[in-house]
Amino acid sequence: MITINSALKPTDFSAKLQRFWELSGQKISLIENDYDVSKGSPVFTAAGKYTTRGWTEWTQGFQFGSAILQFDATGEPEFLDIGRKNTLAVMAPHISHIGVHDHGFNNVSTYGNLLRLMHEGKTPFNEWEKNFYELALKISGAVQASRWTITKTGGFIHSFNGPHSLFVDTIRSCRALVVSHALGHVFQGEGDAKINLLDRALQHIKATADYSVFYGEGRDSYDLWGRTAHESVFNTKDGAFRCPNSQQGYSGFTTWTRGLAWAMCGFAEELEWLATRDDAELTPFGGHDTIEAYLLKAATATCDFYIDHTPTNGIPYWDTGAPNLHKLGDYPDRPADPYNDFEPVDSSAAAIGAQGLLRLGKYLTEKGQTEVGQRYWQTGLTVLHSLFDEPYLSTNPDHQGLILHSIYHQPNGWDYVPEGSKIANGESSMWGDYHAREVALYLQRIINNEPYYTFYACVR
Repeated sequence: MITINSALKPTDFSAKLQRFWELSGQKISLIENDYDVSKGSPVFTAAGKYTTRGWTEWTQGFQFGSAILQFDATGEPEFLDIGRKNTLAVMAPHISHIGVHDHGFNNVSTYGNLLRLMHEGKTPFNEWEKNFYELALKISGAVQASRWTITKTGGFIHSFNGPHSLFVDTIRSCRALVVSHALGHVFQGEGDAKINLLDRALQHIKATADYSVFYGEGRDSYDLWGRTAHESVFNTKDGAFRCPNSQQGYSGFTTWTRGLAWAMCGFAEELEWLATRDDAELTPFGGHDTIEAYLLKAATATCDFYIDHTPTNGIPYWDTGAPNLHKLGDYPDRPADPYNDFEPVDSSAAAIGAQGLLRLGKYLTEKGQTEVGQRYWQTGLTVLHSLFDEPYLSTNPDHQGLILHSIYHQPNGWDYVPEGSKIANGESSMWGDYHAREVALYLQRIINNEPYYTFYACVR
């Protein structure tokens, strides 16, 4: 269980963040100068060098989005140039990609951040450039929403595995639908039928809350408050839910911690977005209070599970049911050990989950629930206190990764195991590095009293 440091304040991170951004800039430059783009998008490191391997092209937006965040944090124009030029040159296929559930990752992280910076006055305003970013985001949300499976209780955006498959990850792709809707886009189907993007986003969020998250209500023998399943499997003939499953976790009855983190972050940021909407807009979908209730239940449950099932320093192992964890003894009652002989940790889950904890904590505090809100907020700071320091912060000038000890696919054995080690460790991932930058920027903006960082700040 995480030992929450209640004394930490955002300003305590000023020196850590300065060091973080210095190292971050070095890593972005290393990749820009040395990575062989003919290999495809960089995904994760092996022996300190970014390489590619995976099912789909889902990490390129993190690569160029990282450069955009670097500019936002430091004002260094060369990073804006990297992010802007590469978004224009290579991101177009991601807008029209009908085969993935990752539009929120690729396109909101690039086109969305560039549009936000223009609205905030951090880049010069240009009407045509603004229209270009908006068009990209409008189409991205519609393409994502077209990947649709109808169920007995609604529907969901199905994963690349096929129409039977709901991935917990996709909660963060709802950003693409929400932004497209907010920009006024009209998504049309056969016979010019107008398909409401907000409706599809909310249906997917509700399906994720109902099927990907457990609440200790007796769904199965392993039903615990806040546990998540990576994949939920449906019968596409009748739309019935069949079973939990996992692609990157140990099983459908254990909790893959990066999937848990996606849920923590996704539900919390959608709660913040919900607070900005007029109730009249939400009435056709159950109304504000109904939507808030299932978002808040899922966000608090997943954050509670993370707190209760993560080692004391806030860095989780890759799956809370990993088969060899018992060989580590009382591992929940001490800091995670990335160099152990039995099971890897996953720092990328910490980078993603920390943002969810901070956003939920702030949301509840502003709603007047100060005590419980501060619990989540301080937990988020506790996680970052570990993550933004060694052995997780990469200080080796030759290593292209920023956050060490990330895991991609433990069951498939894709992760690099260094010589002399029994488990994968010491490597980075594009999503882990991006989300570390995102939460660092989130915190820095709070310290500097800058506009609050949200995915929907790209809409004016």
